[in-house]
Amino acid sequence: MLTQLSIKNFALIDSLQVEFDKGLTIITGETGAGKSILLGGLALILGKRADLSSLKDKDRKCVIEAEFSIKKYKLKQFFEENDLDYDHDTIVRREILPSGKSRAFVNDVPVRLGVLQALGDQLIDIHSQHQTLQLTDNQFQFQVIDTLANVSDEVTSYQEVLKTYQATQKELRNIRDEQAALEKEHDYNMFLLKELEEAKLEGLILADLEAQYERLNNAEDIKTNLSTSEQILSDEQVGVLNLLSELQVVSGKLSGIAPEFNSLAERIKSSYIELDDIYNEIINLQGEVSFNPEQLEEISSKLQKIFDLQKKHNVLSVEELVEIQTELSEKAAVSENIDEVIQAKEKELTTLSNQLKQLAKTIHQKRTEGIPKLVEQLERLLANLGMPNARFDIKVQLAKQFYANGMDDLQFLFAANKGGNFNELKKAASGGELSRVMLCIKAILSKYMQLPTIMFDEIDTGVSGEVANKMARIMQHMGKSMQVFSITHLPQIAAKGKQHFKVYKQDINEVTTTHLKELREEERIEEIAQMLSGAKISDSALANAKELLKS
Repeated sequence: MLTQLSIKNFALIDSLQVEFDKGLTIITGETGAGKSILLGGLALILGKRADLSSLKDKDRKCVIEAEFSIKKYKLKQFFEENDLDYDHDTIVRREILPSGKSRAFVNDVPVRLGVLQALGDQLIDIHSQHQTLQLTDNQFQFQVIDTLANVSDEVTSYQEVLKTYQATQKELRNIRDEQAALEKEHDYNMFLLKELEEAKLEGLILADLEAQYERLNNAEDIKTNLSTSEQILSDEQVGVLNLLSELQVVSGKLSGIAPEFNSLAERIKSSYIELDDIYNEIINLQGEVSFNPEQLEEISSKLQKIFDLQKKHNVLSVEELVEIQTELSEKAAVSENIDEVIQAKEKELTTLSNQLKQLAKTIHQKRTEGIPKLVEQLERLLANLGMPNARFDIKVQLAKQFYANGMDDLQFLFAANKGGNFNELKKAASGGELSRVMLCIKAILSKYMQLPTIMFDEIDTGVSGEVANKMARIMQHMGKSMQVFSITHLPQIAAKGKQHFKVYKQDINEVTTTHLKELREEERIEEIAQMLSGAKISDSALANAKELLKS
Protein backbone atom coordinates (compact mmCIF):
# COMPACT_ATOMS: atom_id res chain seq x y z
CA MET A 1 0.00 0.00 0.00
CA LEU A 2 0.98 3.63 -0.55
CA THR A 3 1.91 5.08 2.85
CA GLN A 4 3.55 8.41 1.99
CA LEU A 5 3.72 10.73 -1.00
CA SER A 6 5.98 13.75 -1.45
CA ILE A 7 5.85 16.02 -4.51
CA LYS A 8 8.13 19.01 -5.07
CA ASN A 9 8.17 21.45 -7.99
CA PHE A 10 5.69 19.54 -10.16
CA ALA A 11 3.17 21.36 -12.38
CA LEU A 12 1.16 23.61 -9.99
CA ILE A 13 2.50 21.87 -6.88
CA ASP A 14 5.31 23.68 -5.10
CA SER A 15 5.66 21.28 -2.19
CA LEU A 16 3.29 18.58 -0.97
CA GLN A 17 3.77 15.84 1.61
CA VAL A 18 1.01 13.54 2.77
CA GLU A 19 0.54 10.21 4.57
CA PHE A 20 -2.10 7.63 3.60
CA ASP A 21 -3.75 4.87 5.59
CA LYS A 22 -5.17 1.50 4.60
CA GLY A 23 -8.82 1.17 3.70
CA LEU A 24 -10.86 3.51 1.48
CA THR A 25 -9.36 6.95 0.91
CA ILE A 26 -11.44 9.67 -0.76
CA ILE A 27 -10.05 12.55 -2.83
CA THR A 28 -12.39 15.38 -3.78
CA GLY A 29 -12.02 18.86 -5.21
CA GLU A 30 -13.52 21.21 -7.73
CA THR A 31 -12.98 20.61 -11.42
CA GLY A 32 -9.56 21.99 -12.36
CA ALA A 33 -8.31 22.03 -8.77
CA GLY A 34 -5.47 19.66 -9.61
CA LYS A 35 -6.64 16.08 -9.13
CA SER A 36 -5.17 15.20 -12.53
CA ILE A 37 -1.87 16.76 -11.40
CA LEU A 38 -1.82 14.40 -8.42
CA LEU A 39 -2.41 11.45 -10.74
CA GLY A 40 0.30 12.76 -13.06
CA GLY A 41 2.79 12.75 -10.21
CA LEU A 42 1.86 9.17 -9.33
CA ALA A 43 2.19 8.21 -12.99
CA LEU A 44 5.82 9.38 -12.94
CA ILE A 45 6.44 7.14 -9.93
CA LEU A 46 4.94 4.27 -11.95
CA GLY A 47 7.37 4.83 -14.84
CA LYS A 48 5.65 7.28 -17.17
CA ARG A 49 8.01 9.34 -19.35
CA ALA A 50 8.63 12.89 -18.20
CA ASP A 51 9.47 16.20 -19.86
CA LEU A 52 10.45 19.73 -18.82
CA SER A 53 6.84 20.88 -18.85
CA SER A 54 6.42 18.93 -15.61
CA LEU A 55 8.59 21.45 -13.74
CA LYS A 56 6.86 24.32 -11.92
CA ASP A 57 10.14 26.23 -11.58
CA LYS A 58 12.30 25.49 -14.63
CA ASP A 59 15.48 26.26 -12.64
CA ARG A 60 14.88 23.62 -9.95
CA LYS A 61 14.57 19.88 -10.21
CA CYS A 62 11.29 18.12 -9.65
CA VAL A 63 11.32 15.34 -7.05
CA ILE A 64 8.47 12.90 -6.49
CA GLU A 65 8.89 10.28 -3.78
CA ALA A 66 6.49 7.57 -2.65
CA GLU A 67 6.83 5.04 0.14
CA PHE A 68 5.08 1.69 -0.16
CA SER A 69 4.49 -1.06 2.37
CA ILE A 70 5.05 -4.19 0.26
CA LYS A 71 5.34 -6.97 2.84
CA LYS A 72 2.23 -8.78 1.51
CA TYR A 73 3.08 -8.39 -2.18
CA LYS A 74 5.59 -11.26 -2.58
CA LEU A 75 8.06 -9.09 -4.51
CA LYS A 76 11.37 -10.42 -3.14
CA GLN A 77 12.05 -12.43 -6.30
CA PHE A 78 11.36 -9.36 -8.48
CA PHE A 79 13.86 -7.34 -6.44
CA GLU A 80 16.49 -10.11 -6.67
CA GLU A 81 16.05 -10.53 -10.43
CA ASN A 82 16.53 -6.78 -10.97
CA ASP A 83 19.41 -6.34 -8.46
CA LEU A 84 17.37 -4.12 -6.15
CA ASP A 85 17.62 -3.82 -2.37
CA TYR A 86 14.44 -5.28 -0.89
CA ASP A 87 12.76 -3.57 2.04
CA HIS A 88 9.26 -4.06 3.46
CA ASP A 89 8.97 -0.26 3.35
CA THR A 90 10.21 0.53 -0.15
CA ILE A 91 10.84 4.08 -1.38
CA VAL A 92 10.46 4.94 -5.06
CA ARG A 93 11.88 8.29 -6.16
CA ARG A 94 11.71 10.09 -9.49
CA GLU A 95 13.72 13.19 -10.35
CA ILE A 96 13.39 15.51 -13.37
CA LEU A 97 16.36 17.83 -13.75
CA PRO A 98 16.22 21.32 -15.33
CA SER A 99 18.27 19.87 -18.20
CA GLY A 100 15.34 17.57 -19.01
CA LYS A 101 17.14 14.44 -17.84
CA SER A 102 15.05 12.05 -15.77
CA ARG A 103 16.29 9.66 -13.09
CA ALA A 104 14.52 6.92 -11.14
CA PHE A 105 15.49 5.15 -7.90
CA VAL A 106 14.14 2.25 -5.86
CA ASN A 107 15.51 2.28 -2.32
CA ASP A 108 18.24 4.64 -3.64
CA VAL A 109 19.29 2.14 -6.35
CA PRO A 110 19.12 3.68 -9.86
CA VAL A 111 16.70 1.82 -12.16
CA ARG A 112 15.65 1.93 -15.81
CA LEU A 113 12.12 3.05 -16.65
CA GLY A 114 11.24 -0.45 -17.83
CA VAL A 115 12.00 -1.88 -14.38
CA LEU A 116 10.11 0.97 -12.70
CA GLN A 117 7.07 0.33 -14.91
CA ALA A 118 7.14 -3.39 -14.12
CA LEU A 119 7.33 -2.63 -10.38
CA GLY A 120 4.69 0.09 -10.63
CA ASP A 121 2.21 -2.33 -12.20
CA GLN A 122 2.41 -4.37 -9.00
CA LEU A 123 2.09 -1.40 -6.62
CA ILE A 124 -0.75 0.79 -7.95
CA ASP A 125 -3.63 0.04 -10.30
CA ILE A 126 -5.16 3.28 -11.63
CA HIS A 127 -8.64 3.01 -13.15
CA SER A 128 -10.52 5.62 -15.09
CA GLN A 129 -13.38 5.13 -17.55
CA HIS A 130 -11.08 4.81 -20.56
CA GLN A 131 -8.85 2.34 -18.72
CA THR A 132 -11.75 -0.09 -18.29
CA LEU A 133 -10.90 -1.21 -21.83
CA GLN A 134 -8.62 -3.67 -20.02
CA LEU A 135 -11.84 -5.62 -19.48
CA THR A 136 -11.94 -6.44 -23.17
CA ASP A 137 -8.40 -7.86 -23.12
CA ASN A 138 -8.38 -11.64 -23.47
CA GLN A 139 -5.43 -12.06 -21.11
CA PHE A 140 -7.14 -10.06 -18.34
CA GLN A 141 -10.37 -12.05 -18.80
CA PHE A 142 -8.43 -15.29 -18.35
CA GLN A 143 -6.77 -13.85 -15.23
CA VAL A 144 -10.18 -13.19 -13.69
CA ILE A 145 -11.51 -16.66 -14.55
CA ASP A 146 -8.34 -18.41 -13.37
CA THR A 147 -8.39 -16.58 -10.05
CA LEU A 148 -11.88 -17.84 -9.24
CA ALA A 149 -11.13 -21.29 -10.69
CA ASN A 150 -8.06 -21.58 -8.43
CA VAL A 151 -6.05 -22.94 -11.33
CA SER A 152 -2.81 -20.96 -10.92
CA ASP A 153 -0.72 -24.03 -9.94
CA GLU A 154 -1.87 -25.97 -12.99
CA VAL A 155 -1.23 -22.98 -15.29
CA THR A 156 2.26 -22.58 -13.83
CA SER A 157 3.00 -26.29 -14.41
CA TYR A 158 1.62 -26.02 -17.95
CA GLN A 159 3.81 -22.97 -18.69
CA GLU A 160 6.92 -24.78 -17.42
CA VAL A 161 6.23 -27.78 -19.69
CA LEU A 162 5.38 -25.43 -22.57
CA LYS A 163 8.73 -23.70 -22.13
CA THR A 164 10.50 -27.07 -22.41
CA TYR A 165 8.31 -28.05 -25.37
CA GLN A 166 9.13 -24.83 -27.26
CA ALA A 167 12.84 -25.20 -26.48
CA THR A 168 12.76 -28.79 -27.79
CA GLN A 169 10.96 -27.61 -30.91
CA LYS A 170 13.73 -25.07 -31.47
CA GLU A 171 16.40 -27.75 -30.93
CA LEU A 172 14.68 -30.01 -33.48
CA ARG A 173 14.54 -27.19 -36.03
CA ASN A 174 18.25 -26.51 -35.51
CA ILE A 175 19.10 -30.23 -35.88
CA ARG A 176 17.11 -30.44 -39.11
CA ASP A 177 18.87 -27.32 -40.40
CA GLU A 178 22.17 -28.91 -39.43
CA GLN A 179 21.17 -32.12 -41.21
CA ALA A 180 20.45 -30.19 -44.42
CA ALA A 181 23.82 -28.42 -44.18
CA LEU A 182 25.65 -31.67 -43.44
CA GLU A 183 24.08 -33.39 -46.39
CA LYS A 184 25.38 -30.63 -48.66
CA GLU A 185 28.96 -30.95 -47.44
CA HIS A 186 28.98 -34.62 -46.43
CA ASP A 187 30.74 -35.93 -49.55
CA TYR A 188 33.46 -33.29 -49.44
CA ASN A 189 34.00 -33.83 -45.70
CA MET A 190 34.35 -37.57 -46.28
CA PHE A 191 36.94 -36.93 -49.01
CA LEU A 192 38.96 -34.71 -46.65
CA LEU A 193 38.64 -37.23 -43.83
CA LYS A 194 39.85 -40.08 -46.07
CA GLU A 195 42.91 -38.04 -47.09
CA LEU A 196 43.83 -37.41 -43.46
CA GLU A 197 43.19 -41.01 -42.40
CA GLU A 198 45.41 -42.32 -45.24
CA ALA A 199 48.22 -40.07 -44.01
CA LYS A 200 48.20 -42.05 -40.71
CA LEU A 201 48.93 -39.00 -38.59
CA GLU A 202 47.99 -40.44 -35.19
CA GLY A 203 51.12 -40.61 -32.99
CA LEU A 204 53.37 -39.35 -35.81
CA ILE A 205 56.29 -37.10 -34.77
CA LEU A 206 57.23 -34.96 -37.73
CA ALA A 207 60.75 -34.16 -36.41
CA ASP A 208 61.59 -37.90 -36.19
CA LEU A 209 60.35 -38.49 -39.73
CA GLU A 210 62.40 -35.55 -41.03
CA ALA A 211 65.51 -36.85 -39.21
CA GLN A 212 65.00 -40.30 -40.74
CA TYR A 213 64.72 -38.70 -44.17
CA GLU A 214 67.99 -36.79 -43.65
CA ARG A 215 69.84 -40.02 -42.64
CA LEU A 216 68.63 -41.93 -45.66
CA ASN A 217 69.20 -39.03 -48.05
CA ASN A 218 72.84 -38.63 -46.81
CA ALA A 219 73.71 -42.30 -46.34
CA GLU A 220 76.84 -42.22 -48.57
CA ASP A 221 78.26 -39.13 -46.82
CA ILE A 222 77.54 -40.66 -43.43
CA LYS A 223 79.27 -43.91 -44.40
CA THR A 224 82.31 -42.06 -45.84
CA ASN A 225 82.72 -39.92 -42.73
CA LEU A 226 82.35 -42.91 -40.42
CA SER A 227 85.01 -44.77 -42.43
CA THR A 228 87.38 -41.78 -42.20
CA SER A 229 86.77 -41.62 -38.46
CA GLU A 230 87.62 -45.33 -38.17
CA GLN A 231 90.92 -44.84 -40.02
CA ILE A 232 91.90 -41.84 -37.87
CA LEU A 233 91.45 -43.96 -34.79
CA SER A 234 92.90 -47.31 -35.98
CA ASP A 235 95.70 -46.50 -38.52
CA GLU A 236 98.79 -48.62 -37.63
CA GLN A 237 101.22 -45.73 -38.04
CA VAL A 238 99.37 -42.58 -37.03
CA GLY A 239 96.07 -43.89 -35.60
CA VAL A 240 94.95 -42.12 -32.45
CA LEU A 241 94.36 -45.38 -30.60
CA ASN A 242 97.85 -46.76 -31.37
CA LEU A 243 99.49 -43.49 -30.34
CA LEU A 244 97.39 -43.28 -27.22
CA SER A 245 98.36 -46.89 -26.39
CA GLU A 246 102.04 -45.89 -26.57
CA LEU A 247 101.28 -42.85 -24.40
CA GLN A 248 99.65 -45.17 -21.89
CA VAL A 249 102.88 -47.28 -21.70
CA VAL A 250 104.97 -44.14 -21.12
CA SER A 251 102.65 -42.81 -18.39
CA GLY A 252 102.79 -46.22 -16.73
CA LYS A 253 106.58 -45.95 -16.51
CA LEU A 254 106.30 -42.46 -14.99
CA SER A 255 103.87 -43.65 -12.32
CA GLY A 256 106.28 -46.47 -11.50
CA ILE A 257 109.03 -43.88 -10.87
CA ALA A 258 107.03 -41.47 -8.71
CA PRO A 259 103.50 -41.72 -7.22
CA GLU A 260 102.61 -38.13 -8.28
CA PHE A 261 102.29 -39.40 -11.89
CA ASN A 262 99.55 -41.91 -10.95
CA SER A 263 96.75 -39.42 -11.62
CA LEU A 264 98.10 -38.57 -15.06
CA ALA A 265 98.40 -42.25 -15.93
CA GLU A 266 94.79 -42.88 -14.85
CA ARG A 267 93.50 -40.02 -16.97
CA ILE A 268 95.35 -41.29 -20.05
CA LYS A 269 94.00 -44.77 -19.41
CA SER A 270 90.42 -43.38 -19.18
CA SER A 271 90.89 -41.47 -22.43
CA TYR A 272 92.06 -44.63 -24.15
CA ILE A 273 89.03 -46.60 -22.89
CA GLU A 274 86.62 -43.81 -24.06
CA LEU A 275 88.21 -43.59 -27.52
CA ASP A 276 88.19 -47.37 -27.86
CA ASP A 277 84.45 -47.35 -27.05
CA ILE A 278 83.92 -44.60 -29.68
CA TYR A 279 85.84 -46.71 -32.20
CA ASN A 280 83.61 -49.73 -31.56
CA GLU A 281 80.46 -47.60 -31.90
CA ILE A 282 81.72 -46.22 -35.23
CA ILE A 283 82.27 -49.82 -36.43
CA ASN A 284 78.69 -50.69 -35.39
CA LEU A 285 77.22 -47.57 -37.04
CA GLN A 286 78.98 -48.40 -40.28
CA GLY A 287 77.20 -51.71 -40.27
CA GLU A 288 73.83 -50.04 -39.74
CA VAL A 289 74.17 -47.41 -42.47
CA SER A 290 72.85 -48.51 -45.82
CA PHE A 291 71.39 -46.74 -48.81
CA ASN A 292 67.70 -47.73 -49.29
CA PRO A 293 66.15 -45.82 -52.24
CA GLU A 294 62.70 -47.41 -51.74
CA GLN A 295 62.49 -46.36 -48.07
CA LEU A 296 63.83 -42.91 -48.93
CA GLU A 297 61.14 -42.50 -51.58
CA GLU A 298 58.47 -43.69 -49.17
CA ILE A 299 59.46 -41.22 -46.44
CA SER A 300 59.88 -38.42 -48.94
CA SER A 301 56.40 -39.09 -50.28
CA LYS A 302 54.93 -39.15 -46.78
CA LEU A 303 56.59 -35.84 -45.83
CA GLN A 304 55.36 -34.23 -49.02
CA LYS A 305 51.82 -35.43 -48.30
CA ILE A 306 51.97 -33.95 -44.81
CA PHE A 307 53.26 -30.60 -46.12
CA ASP A 308 50.52 -30.58 -48.77
CA LEU A 309 47.86 -31.27 -46.12
CA GLN A 310 49.22 -28.50 -43.89
CA LYS A 311 49.06 -26.08 -46.79
CA LYS A 312 45.58 -27.27 -47.79
CA HIS A 313 44.17 -26.84 -44.28
CA ASN A 314 46.23 -23.73 -43.54
CA VAL A 315 47.92 -25.14 -40.42
CA LEU A 316 51.53 -25.47 -39.27
CA SER A 317 51.63 -28.74 -37.32
CA VAL A 318 50.62 -32.39 -37.45
CA GLU A 319 48.71 -31.89 -34.19
CA GLU A 320 46.43 -29.37 -35.89
CA LEU A 321 45.82 -31.79 -38.74
CA VAL A 322 44.86 -34.46 -36.19
CA GLU A 323 42.38 -32.00 -34.63
CA ILE A 324 40.82 -31.36 -38.05
CA GLN A 325 40.64 -35.10 -38.64
CA THR A 326 38.83 -35.51 -35.30
CA GLU A 327 36.35 -32.75 -36.17
CA LEU A 328 35.65 -34.26 -39.57
CA SER A 329 35.22 -37.66 -37.98
CA GLU A 330 32.74 -36.22 -35.48
CA LYS A 331 30.82 -34.50 -38.28
CA ALA A 332 30.70 -37.76 -40.17
CA ALA A 333 29.41 -39.51 -37.05
CA VAL A 334 26.79 -36.79 -36.50
CA SER A 335 25.73 -37.00 -40.12
CA GLU A 336 25.39 -40.77 -39.86
CA ASN A 337 23.55 -40.65 -36.51
CA ILE A 338 21.47 -37.51 -37.02
CA ASP A 339 18.38 -39.46 -38.06
CA GLU A 340 18.46 -41.22 -34.68
CA VAL A 341 18.84 -37.86 -32.89
CA ILE A 342 15.87 -36.45 -34.82
CA GLN A 343 13.76 -39.48 -33.95
CA ALA A 344 14.68 -39.10 -30.25
CA LYS A 345 13.72 -35.40 -30.30
CA GLU A 346 10.44 -36.16 -32.06
CA LYS A 347 9.66 -38.76 -29.40
CA GLU A 348 10.50 -36.23 -26.68
CA LEU A 349 8.16 -33.70 -28.31
CA THR A 350 5.35 -36.24 -28.42
CA THR A 351 5.78 -36.94 -24.69
CA LEU A 352 5.78 -33.21 -23.86
CA SER A 353 2.76 -32.64 -26.11
CA ASN A 354 0.82 -35.33 -24.25
CA GLN A 355 1.77 -33.74 -20.92
CA LEU A 356 0.58 -30.34 -22.16
CA LYS A 357 -2.71 -31.75 -23.39
CA GLN A 358 -3.33 -33.46 -20.07
CA LEU A 359 -2.57 -30.29 -18.10
CA ALA A 360 -4.66 -28.21 -20.51
CA LYS A 361 -7.56 -30.60 -20.02
CA THR A 362 -7.33 -30.18 -16.23
CA ILE A 363 -7.14 -26.38 -16.61
CA HIS A 364 -10.16 -26.42 -18.95
CA GLN A 365 -12.18 -28.49 -16.50
CA LYS A 366 -11.43 -26.21 -13.54
CA ARG A 367 -12.18 -23.10 -15.61
CA THR A 368 -15.48 -24.59 -16.71
CA GLU A 369 -16.38 -25.29 -13.08
CA GLY A 370 -15.28 -21.81 -11.92
CA ILE A 371 -17.12 -19.74 -14.54
CA PRO A 372 -20.65 -20.10 -13.02
CA LYS A 373 -19.31 -18.81 -9.72
CA LEU A 374 -17.89 -15.71 -11.48
CA VAL A 375 -21.07 -15.11 -13.49
CA GLU A 376 -23.28 -15.41 -10.41
CA GLN A 377 -21.23 -12.90 -8.40
CA LEU A 378 -20.92 -10.44 -11.30
CA GLU A 379 -24.62 -10.44 -12.10
CA ARG A 380 -25.57 -10.07 -8.43
CA LEU A 381 -23.22 -7.12 -7.86
CA LEU A 382 -24.27 -5.41 -11.09
CA ALA A 383 -27.93 -5.78 -10.15
CA ASN A 384 -27.16 -3.81 -6.98
CA LEU A 385 -25.47 -1.16 -9.13
CA GLY A 386 -28.54 -0.42 -11.22
CA MET A 387 -28.00 -3.07 -13.90
CA PRO A 388 -30.58 -5.73 -12.92
CA ASN A 389 -30.77 -7.17 -16.42
CA ALA A 390 -27.02 -7.54 -17.00
CA ARG A 391 -26.12 -11.05 -18.16
CA PHE A 392 -22.84 -12.79 -19.00
CA ASP A 393 -22.20 -15.68 -21.35
CA ILE A 394 -18.70 -16.95 -20.59
CA LYS A 395 -17.44 -20.17 -22.16
CA VAL A 396 -14.10 -21.89 -22.73
CA GLN A 397 -13.61 -24.38 -25.53
CA LEU A 398 -10.59 -26.65 -26.02
CA ALA A 399 -8.59 -25.67 -29.10
CA LYS A 400 -6.03 -27.66 -31.08
CA GLN A 401 -3.08 -25.36 -30.39
CA PHE A 402 -1.03 -24.56 -27.33
CA TYR A 403 -1.53 -21.04 -25.95
CA ALA A 404 0.57 -19.36 -23.25
CA ASN A 405 -1.96 -20.28 -20.53
CA GLY A 406 -3.54 -23.47 -21.84
CA MET A 407 -5.47 -24.66 -24.87
CA ASP A 408 -8.71 -22.74 -24.33
CA ASP A 409 -10.46 -20.34 -26.66
CA LEU A 410 -12.43 -17.88 -24.51
CA GLN A 411 -15.85 -16.41 -25.27
CA PHE A 412 -16.59 -13.54 -22.85
CA LEU A 413 -19.95 -12.08 -23.91
CA PHE A 414 -22.26 -9.57 -22.24
CA ALA A 415 -25.82 -8.29 -22.56
CA ALA A 416 -26.82 -5.18 -20.62
CA ASN A 417 -30.58 -5.27 -21.21
CA LYS A 418 -33.36 -7.81 -20.95
CA GLY A 419 -33.88 -9.58 -24.25
CA GLY A 420 -30.68 -8.08 -25.68
CA ASN A 421 -28.26 -10.12 -27.72
CA PHE A 422 -24.98 -11.23 -26.22
CA ASN A 423 -21.97 -9.46 -27.69
CA GLU A 424 -18.36 -8.59 -26.88
CA LEU A 425 -18.02 -6.32 -23.85
CA LYS A 426 -16.63 -3.37 -25.80
CA LYS A 427 -19.62 -3.52 -28.17
CA ALA A 428 -22.36 -4.37 -25.67
CA ALA A 429 -21.52 -2.02 -22.77
CA SER A 430 -21.27 1.76 -22.51
CA GLY A 431 -18.38 3.49 -20.77
CA GLY A 432 -20.35 3.84 -17.53
CA GLU A 433 -21.44 0.21 -17.67
CA LEU A 434 -17.86 -0.93 -18.26
CA SER A 435 -16.81 1.09 -15.20
CA ARG A 436 -19.34 -0.73 -13.06
CA VAL A 437 -18.31 -4.11 -14.49
CA MET A 438 -14.66 -3.32 -13.70
CA LEU A 439 -15.55 -2.26 -10.15
CA CYS A 440 -17.41 -5.53 -9.62
CA ILE A 441 -14.57 -7.62 -11.05
CA LYS A 442 -11.99 -5.88 -8.84
CA ALA A 443 -14.25 -6.36 -5.83
CA ILE A 444 -14.55 -10.08 -6.59
CA LEU A 445 -10.79 -10.47 -7.20
CA SER A 446 -9.98 -8.73 -3.91
CA LYS A 447 -11.61 -11.67 -2.08
CA TYR A 448 -9.33 -14.23 -3.74
CA MET A 449 -5.94 -12.51 -4.14
CA GLN A 450 -3.78 -9.68 -2.80
CA LEU A 451 -4.34 -6.82 -5.23
CA PRO A 452 -2.15 -3.72 -5.50
CA THR A 453 -3.48 -0.36 -4.33
CA ILE A 454 -6.43 0.55 -6.57
CA MET A 455 -7.20 4.15 -7.49
CA PHE A 456 -10.61 4.72 -9.07
CA ASP A 457 -10.49 7.97 -11.02
CA GLU A 458 -14.07 9.21 -11.34
CA ILE A 459 -15.38 5.86 -12.55
CA ASP A 460 -18.66 6.87 -10.89
CA THR A 461 -19.30 9.53 -13.56
CA GLY A 462 -22.94 9.48 -14.62
CA VAL A 463 -24.02 7.54 -11.52
CA SER A 464 -26.16 9.01 -8.77
CA GLY A 465 -28.52 8.20 -5.93
CA GLU A 466 -28.77 4.70 -4.52
CA VAL A 467 -26.43 3.23 -7.16
CA ALA A 468 -23.68 5.60 -6.03
CA ASN A 469 -24.29 4.56 -2.45
CA LYS A 470 -23.93 0.89 -3.38
CA MET A 471 -20.74 1.59 -5.36
CA ALA A 472 -19.41 3.25 -2.25
CA ARG A 473 -20.32 0.21 -0.17
CA ILE A 474 -18.42 -2.04 -2.56
CA MET A 475 -15.32 0.18 -2.37
CA GLN A 476 -15.65 0.35 1.41
CA HIS A 477 -15.85 -3.45 1.61
CA MET A 478 -12.78 -3.79 -0.66
CA GLY A 479 -10.97 -1.41 1.68
CA LYS A 480 -11.20 -3.96 4.50
CA SER A 481 -8.59 -6.16 2.81
CA MET A 482 -6.64 -3.65 0.70
CA GLN A 483 -5.98 0.03 0.03
CA VAL A 484 -8.51 1.78 -2.23
CA PHE A 485 -8.53 5.38 -3.48
CA SER A 486 -11.53 7.01 -5.07
CA ILE A 487 -11.39 10.38 -6.82
CA THR A 488 -15.03 11.36 -6.89
CA HIS A 489 -17.61 14.14 -7.26
CA LEU A 490 -20.36 12.14 -5.53
CA PRO A 491 -21.13 12.86 -1.85
CA GLN A 492 -22.49 9.33 -1.32
CA ILE A 493 -19.05 7.91 -2.16
CA ALA A 494 -17.08 10.66 -0.42
CA ALA A 495 -18.88 9.93 2.85
CA LYS A 496 -17.73 6.30 2.95
CA GLY A 497 -13.99 7.01 3.12
CA LYS A 498 -11.81 6.21 6.09
CA GLN A 499 -9.65 9.17 5.04
CA HIS A 500 -10.78 12.20 3.06
CA PHE A 501 -8.45 14.56 1.21
CA LYS A 502 -9.35 17.71 -0.65
CA VAL A 503 -7.42 19.05 -3.64
CA TYR A 504 -7.63 22.84 -3.95
CA LYS A 505 -5.91 25.78 -5.58
CA GLN A 506 -4.55 28.82 -3.82
CA ASP A 507 -3.22 32.11 -5.21
CA ILE A 508 -0.25 33.51 -3.30
CA ASN A 509 1.60 36.57 -4.63
CA GLU A 510 -0.22 36.14 -7.93
CA VAL A 511 1.06 32.57 -8.26
CA THR A 512 -1.40 29.66 -8.35
CA THR A 513 -0.44 26.52 -6.48
CA THR A 514 -2.23 23.22 -5.89
CA HIS A 515 -2.51 21.74 -2.39
CA LEU A 516 -3.77 18.49 -0.88
CA LYS A 517 -5.27 18.63 2.60
CA GLU A 518 -6.64 15.89 4.86
CA LEU A 519 -10.04 16.95 6.15
CA ARG A 520 -11.03 16.79 9.80
CA GLU A 521 -14.56 15.76 10.76
CA GLU A 522 -16.08 19.25 10.57
CA GLU A 523 -14.26 19.99 7.33
CA ARG A 524 -15.59 16.73 5.86
CA ILE A 525 -19.15 17.74 6.75
CA GLU A 526 -18.70 21.09 4.99
CA GLU A 527 -17.06 19.48 1.93
CA ILE A 528 -19.80 16.87 1.51
CA ALA A 529 -22.49 19.49 2.12
CA GLN A 530 -20.94 21.63 -0.60
CA MET A 531 -20.94 18.62 -2.93
CA LEU A 532 -24.66 18.25 -2.18
CA SER A 533 -25.80 21.87 -2.52
CA GLY A 534 -23.06 23.84 -4.29
CA ALA A 535 -21.06 26.86 -3.11
CA LYS A 536 -23.86 28.13 -0.84
CA ILE A 537 -24.21 25.51 1.89
CA SER A 538 -27.72 25.13 3.33
CA ASP A 539 -28.64 23.78 6.73
CA SER A 540 -30.39 20.84 5.11
CA ALA A 541 -27.22 20.04 3.14
CA LEU A 542 -25.20 20.07 6.37
CA ALA A 543 -27.73 17.77 8.01
CA ASN A 544 -27.72 15.47 4.99
CA ALA A 545 -23.92 15.41 5.01
CA LYS A 546 -23.89 14.37 8.68
CA GLU A 547 -26.37 11.58 7.93
CA LEU A 548 -24.25 10.34 5.02
CA LEU A 549 -21.16 10.22 7.24
CA LYS A 550 -23.02 8.23 9.88
CA SER A 551 -24.45 5.68 7.44
